Amino acid sequence: MNAEVFSFSCPFVGCEKWVKSKRGLKQHINRIHTARNREPPSEQESDTNLNEIEDEGLGNCAAHWSYDNDSESEPGSMNFQAEDAVSFVPGSLGPSHHGSPEMSFSPVGFEELGNEGMPSTYGFNLILTTKQYQDRLSPYARADRTPMTSADTPLAEVEDEPPSRLERVHHPFLTGTPCDAGGRFLLPNESPPEPVKRQHHDWFPFTDKSQFETAEFLYSSEEMSAGKIDKLMSLWAARDGESPFVNHKHLYATIDAIPYGEVRWKSATITYKGGLNMPDPESEGPTRPTWMEAEYPVHYRDPLAVVEKLIGNPDFAEEFDLSPYHEYFDSKHRFRHFMSGDWAWRQADEISKDPCTHNAMFVPIILGSDKTTVSVGTGDNSYWPIYLSIGNIHNNTRRSRRGGVVLIGFLHDVKTDAQYRNTVAFRKFKRQLLHSSIRHILSSLKPAMTIPRVVKCGDGHFRKVILGLGPYIADYPEQCALACIVQNWCTRCLALPSLGLNAPQGQPTIPRTVEHTVALVKYFELGTLWEEYGLIGDVVPFTEYFPRASIYENLSPDILHQLIKGTFKDHLVDWTEKYIYSNADSPRQAKTILDDIDHRIAIAPPFTGLRNFPTGREFNQWTGDDSKALMKVYLPALSGYVPSEIIRTFRAFLEFCYIVRREVIDTDALEDLRDALYRFHKYREVFVTAGIRRENSTPPRQHAMDHYPFLIRAFGAPNGLCSSITESKHIAAVKEPYRRSNRHKALDQILQKLGMLNKPSQQSDQQKGNNMLQQRGEEGDSDGEENDVPQTHIGTRSMSGRVTLAKRTSAYKVPLASIATKFSREKFSQHLHSYLTNHYGDVPLDQCMRLQITTFPSVVATFYAPSDVSCFDGMKKERIRSLDSWRGGSRRLDTVFIMDCQGARAETISSGLSIARVHCFFSFSFRGREHACALIRKYQYTKAHPDEDTGMWMVCPCFRGAHPEFCIVSLSSIYRAAHLLPYFEDGFTVPRASSSTTSLDAFATFYVNKYIDHHAFEIAQ
Repeated sequence: MNAEVFSFSCPFVGCEKWVKSKRGLKQHINRIHTARNREPPSEQESDTNLNEIEDEGLGNCAAHWSYDNDSESEPGSMNFQAEDAVSFVPGSLGPSHHGSPEMSFSPVGFEELGNEGMPSTYGFNLILTTKQYQDRLSPYARADRTPMTSADTPLAEVEDEPPSRLERVHHPFLTGTPCDAGGRFLLPNESPPEPVKRQHHDWFPFTDKSQFETAEFLYSSEEMSAGKIDKLMSLWAARDGESPFVNHKHLYATIDAIPYGEVRWKSATITYKGGLNMPDPESEGPTRPTWMEAEYPVHYRDPLAVVEKLIGNPDFAEEFDLSPYHEYFDSKHRFRHFMSGDWAWRQADEISKDPCTHNAMFVPIILGSDKTTVSVGTGDNSYWPIYLSIGNIHNNTRRSRRGGVVLIGFLHDVKTDAQYRNTVAFRKFKRQLLHSSIRHILSSLKPAMTIPRVVKCGDGHFRKVILGLGPYIADYPEQCALACIVQNWCTRCLALPSLGLNAPQGQPTIPRTVEHTVALVKYFELGTLWEEYGLIGDVVPFTEYFPRASIYENLSPDILHQLIKGTFKDHLVDWTEKYIYSNADSPRQAKTILDDIDHRIAIAPPFTGLRNFPTGREFNQWTGDDSKALMKVYLPALSGYVPSEIIRTFRAFLEFCYIVRREVIDTDALEDLRDALYRFHKYREVFVTAGIRRENSTPPRQHAMDHYPFLIRAFGAPNGLCSSITESKHIAAVKEPYRRSNRHKALDQILQKLGMLNKPSQQSDQQKGNNMLQQRGEEGDSDGEENDVPQTHIGTRSMSGRVTLAKRTSAYKVPLASIATKFSREKFSQHLHSYLTNHYGDVPLDQCMRLQITTFPSVVATFYAPSDVSCFDGMKKERIRSLDSWRGGSRRLDTVFIMDCQGARAETISSGLSIARVHCFFSFSFRGREHACALIRKYQYTKAHPDEDTGMWMVCPCFRGAHPEFCIVSLSSIYRAAHLLPYFEDGFTVPRASSSTTSLDAFATFYVNKYIDHHAFEIAQ
């Protein structure tokens, strides 16, 4: 860059930043450099013409380690060497607790603390001086801090004129500034280095595109067996004289030679070398159990190499945050992706205390593990995979199947004979094996947690990177093992199980901290720690060996296991059934009631993505998808059989679930979340009163709900850290490779398959980046008997959405009179005449009668629904049907949300959305213009407000006199599909002849089901 363009250089020593103007230089100094040697202005000057701000942030300060993190080996810890047996000496805690510095603890007043008893940090608007920012920090967070900028300059400035409704404040020190491969920061607008030229042709190791696509189809798509591949190649050669591959070995060798792919696997072996003998009841004298003699392999990938591949993946370049930030919309603090949370900001504050880290990019490491059992096989067929992602990747990208979550290892689940299974020595070894294995797997990450490492990013630039251990995704039993906490205790706070894990109303619980745990371990015996504090004191968590890490802070929320499977299915549904049994006149009557509830659930009208329960809920194994489906239709089915307090308990819980599942959660939503949590605590006491639940007995997964408001502020929206993300990886990471093995020493074969399975997709991604492979288009249009599932591969994002006619027609350009078999010709022509009159003024009726009508079986609605299962850009597509016969049975006429007839773009029921049932989709041409329309039957709301118990609006069909009220509307008036559930009066028993396809015709009043999906929950308010 020359001085004619970039004329001003940064005056700070060591900074090579050049800018175009003095204003740009001032902004650079304000954002990047501290002002230690500058005289701060007076308080009056610093506060002039500044916006008032509200306290909208919340967080806590990262725990400071008391252990010696730099120690390379501790007496008794597990030492790993690749392919070598190593020793474990029992009785050691790793780093000495007694070597910790002296610590004293004094009680802290709850009134001085934020949520969870931790000090609060404060949000700020985009224009904010350092002094205002410092003054609004709590004393704990403000202590020993160096001012970020001079007091008379803003931390950031509005980039858009006029100011945008969406504003972001990025961290001033960890900015993710580009540099070269040697670590020199680049000048402004300096281009990234040219990519290294490849030494072979683009299709290497394949001869051409055809051979590559053949290999991808046979090996990845069809998973064809070796014998069938050989047969196909021989047939191919017999016909054309030459086949793409000689045989399956040639195919496998070519795939294995692909230069792209996953990081290679390593292994380490652990053995027990302690001198402890144990009594054997079948022999005289003590002996060593088999678990002491066994070898325990741990297979893993280098996580540092995995992280560098994730950072350098160009597919994530547009969905990647380079620095922590605070985000505001209309001045409301909102939380979305992981880097928008307070935890990443606090970590950046700690890291930036070292000037060598300034301008680096903070990369949080997200871990997750979950045991899984393969569906078929013999012997030991359960596995314990551990996964890794990074917090910079956006939540929707991490949830999608695009490689944002990577398998990095298999933990060993130790098993032994029943006589030793509950011995103290074995249980301790099992716990320490878990932590030592994870510690060894992650050991290559530790140097980059304090010393910046230059890494190439997906946008082509190099950046200095600082790593840090972030959230760990796990179910409650695994959280207890990771945090070394006794079962039934909370892993995040000191709430007592004897008090139901709930603190008295208005008082937050005291959080667990590393300092507190160290002091307890130092002064109390193991039995006291177990009984009084829920601590397992003889095992050291793996996080102790890494900088700035606290296992108590890093355990993430888990929507799937804590809320959906735990609180809903295992607690509330079970308690409700027990209530019905306890209040029925006899067990037989209780079973009759439960059967009727099942039948009510079974007749729920069909809807895209809704799992049906045609024979009730009595099946052996429940999955997370089953529980999610039941949540959508369960609430109205209870009407008349349980008191309103139980209905309201479910309502409060469902509202809590649907709020935390949102893609974006702002401070208003957090207040709604706290309100739903308060109502849930209030109404669930009905189960205590009825004797179903013991007083002050709250299961840990239910208690975890209390921590969600704090965790949302810390980690952003919880849908980016749910165990459903890791569970969805099990198929590709474990179950599919297992099915392709011969079941003998299956793990070794799984590792080999994993190395090959992803190579074709990696090659495909590379060729797409080089524009050598076409992107797959949308699926072909289908209106027949396909599965009723939402489609998610959509084009560009459109906030307003659209509704389009199906490509296939039911009848093409037929006279209007021909549809008289379905509708009254006169009434249809009158509705059509009214529609045209509204658009064109006075239109002669005879012109309507001469129109040619094309009818369609369905339309496709596309709308923005980021909180639901959708494309990575948040767009969702669902099909709305109007059919005479659905799957060979009764007709299917779906219901829809209709926007205001006057053309207003209503977004919620309260702002004008109405409900209608579609009887026909059709199009016609009039005066040179094509019209796409729908014949609908109108519904009206029965009340001016939602039902007080269920929280859902209620509707019934409209009548004009004794006749149903129809009208014709443009497709642009349809917003999306709506789902209605029948309203059951007290004492009403559903006739056995009723079905899901006839329920909309059989009942007169309906609930507008806002729980059918997350987008409906937002608009049906």
